Amino acid sequence: MRAMALDAAARSVRLESRAVPTPGPGQVLLRVAACAICRTDLHVVDGDLPDPKPGVIPGHEIVGRVVTRGEGADRYAIGARVGVPWLGFACGECRFCTRGQENLCDAARYTGYQIDGGYAEFAVADERFCFALPDAYADIEAAPLLCAGLIGHRALRMAGEARRLGLYGFGAAAHIVAQVALWEGREVFAFTSPGDTAAQDFARALGCAWAGPSDAPAPVPLDAAILFAPVGALVPAALRAVERGGTVVCAGIHMSDIPAFPYAILWQERVLRSVANLTRRDGEEFLALAPRVPVRVSAEALPLTEAPAALARLRAGQVAGALVLVP
Repeated sequence: MRAMALDAAARSVRLESRAVPTPGPGQVLLRVAACAICRTDLHVVDGDLPDPKPGVIPGHEIVGRVVTRGEGADRYAIGARVGVPWLGFACGECRFCTRGQENLCDAARYTGYQIDGGYAEFAVADERFCFALPDAYADIEAAPLLCAGLIGHRALRMAGEARRLGLYGFGAAAHIVAQVALWEGREVFAFTSPGDTAAQDFARALGCAWAGPSDAPAPVPLDAAILFAPVGALVPAALRAVERGGTVVCAGIHMSDIPAFPYAILWQERVLRSVANLTRRDGEEFLALAPRVPVRVSAEALPLTEAPAALARLRAGQVAGALVLVP
């Protein structure tokens, strides 16, 4: 099969020919139909996340169809369309797993990081960590829901009942969560890279009440802010933007260092918290919710071999919506 594998020295991926993997017990072999590109893939490629599997195949927003099943795998029929997210395994037995926090499991393993992912023609996945996908979405539309959608959904829940919500970084995740927040009756304020007027226009077209540069003050006090941009300097900015009792949610798996900031901008019961990964419950909830909103996914399809160029575009901030590889 063709696969785009990690080339750590080049901070990119390269085309390789690999054997089609064989599913083990409880696993399914998928013919990949689409795999969205996530900023976390970029963190794997750029070395921000330590110790990836050597030569790993990135990609954790996989839409595929079941080709064969390993021993004991009977959850999905041959030919079924399923989605594969970032969380690829959890032990199910530790104190985190047993209290519903499998996203914090010490033994967790992640798709496209420790487990080969979807930048390939075929992929193997644990059937317990696959999702049935809503029929309302074509393959390239469904793929971004599997991380951009799921992490945005978890981050929005962590933001509580905020009526005025700021989103810092307006890419794949923000354009999805903004639609959910607006459907819930919230006001959404989009903060983009300075000078990125295209992203600001995109945010306003989706219904955001305001869109402007991230170095500008919020036009009104916010109840909560979600940071999708992996820029530590935005944390103090977001704390200054939220009202007393407000919450700032850091939704990325990696962020540059947060600079020192005065206690005064955290005081008065403001909350600063992070979101780690996702749980299967998040996936089930969001994939049931998305068609009800309905979430409209802005996705650009690219051939598998365009993965290096696509990652470079994401690194340069030249993406509106989501990029999706189609083998």
